Amino acid sequence: MSPTPAPTLSLNNKVIFVTGGARRLGAAMAAHLHADGARIVIHYRNSSEDADALCGKLNACRANSARCVQADLGDKAAIEPLAKSVIECFGQVDVLINNASTFYPTPVGTVTAEHWDDLMASNLRAPFFLSQALAGELKRRGGAILNMIDIHASRPLAEHPVYCAAKAGLLMMTQSLAKELGPEIRVNGIAPGPVMWPENDLSEDGKTSIVDSTLLKRSGNPDDIVRAALFLLRDATFTTGQILAVDGGRGLRS
Repeated sequence: MSPTPAPTLSLNNKVIFVTGGARRLGAAMAAHLHADGARIVIHYRNSSEDADALCGKLNACRANSARCVQADLGDKAAIEPLAKSVIECFGQVDVLINNASTFYPTPVGTVTAEHWDDLMASNLRAPFFLSQALAGELKRRGGAILNMIDIHASRPLAEHPVYCAAKAGLLMMTQSLAKELGPEIRVNGIAPGPVMWPENDLSEDGKTSIVDSTLLKRSGNPDDIVRAALFLLRDATFTTGQILAVDGGRGLRS
């Protein structure tokens, strides 16, 4: 008897909510997942022009297939209303992608409570409470959560102890939620390496050093992350609680 083929999940008309989806990696994921048939809800905090432009572009390709929602994920009181407004956009939510992230150095000796709260809010607290707020809807839909983590969740980055701690928490949260929310909801994560350079200043020497630390001796690009996201959301239907490193082998360097 031939083995039963592994099932795949069509993204056609699925509703995918991407936090921080107006720019950079979030925008790339929104555009590619939309091209694969999904309807997209794009969250933004301040990038209203970018969000509106991306929504307009997606809706021009396929009418009524993209919406924008605004919220400050650092505001604890904003999470529940945001989750409600996301469901109201299309009457359902099938996938939550916790992509929004704050990133900046906090060398020991300079860290303030405000730094701590800011980095923890976007990288850990908001992903948890959004997951909790949408868990009922995602269970009803047999949905999925995808968390954007970082290779520095397990390999500390100099002068970024608070950011690394937040991402390490997000890694464990991914595994914990997979255990808590299964079997209805699959929860996985992606840990990018040098795929998109930070917007703050990074010298060419610094970029070269990072690229040299990969086994493939090159940087990646947003498409590498998109393909990983498609695999975890569409193809890997028997996978949960896993963190997929897309880092050119950087995590294997001593």
